[in-house]
Amino acid sequence: MQQKTLKSPSAGKRRVRNICVYCGSNVGINPAYAAAARTLGAAMAKERIGLVYGGGGLGLMGELARSVLAQGGRVTGVIPTFLSRKERMLRDADELIVVDDMHQRKKLMFDKSDAFVALPGGIGTLEELVEQLTWAQLGRHTKPIVLLNIEGFWEPFLALLRHMSEEVFIRPDMQVRFSTVKRAEDVVPTILAAAAQPRREPAAAAAVSDKF
Repeated sequence: MQQKTLKSPSAGKRRVRNICVYCGSNVGINPAYAAAARTLGAAMAKERIGLVYGGGGLGLMGELARSVLAQGGRVTGVIPTFLSRKERMLRDADELIVVDDMHQRKKLMFDKSDAFVALPGGIGTLEELVEQLTWAQLGRHTKPIVLLNIEGFWEPFLALLRHMSEEVFIRPDMQVRFSTVKRAEDVVPTILAAAAQPRREPAAAAAVSDKF
């Protein structure tokens, strides 16, 4: 007699232990950006989800990390040596990892994280976000990606993605997979909902509907 293996209700689902957040080392001119960073930090701490971020103490990075810490959450900072002074690495972090270069930083942040969030930021934030979108598009990972579009900050980027799609530089079978939310309060629920879905094999992640 062949014995059947019963699957747990949670089989295939992903546990969200840490969220990697990309954001600016400046606060920007709109106070809503810093407020959103603080709100997100508090929400992550409340759900006992750790923060993985670039390790700096300035700008939205500092606002976010200090908010997590203030609410009793856990913070892991990853920063290259050459930025440790420029971005005033946050020594209050529970874990502060100093690496040699940006490649090591990004790889370690990826390995330690179960999902990714992009807040407003500059070229560095954009580059980190696009890298994760590219890896997901190519089927290298299926971790949730969320764009926090505070007061329309990311609208030009979303318009560019639509333009690329219309010009068929993003093929229908290679759509970019991510979620967009307008409120910081919606980030964690969106990630938890995505993680609750049955896990897909990474190679199947590229052929999904677009979210922009």
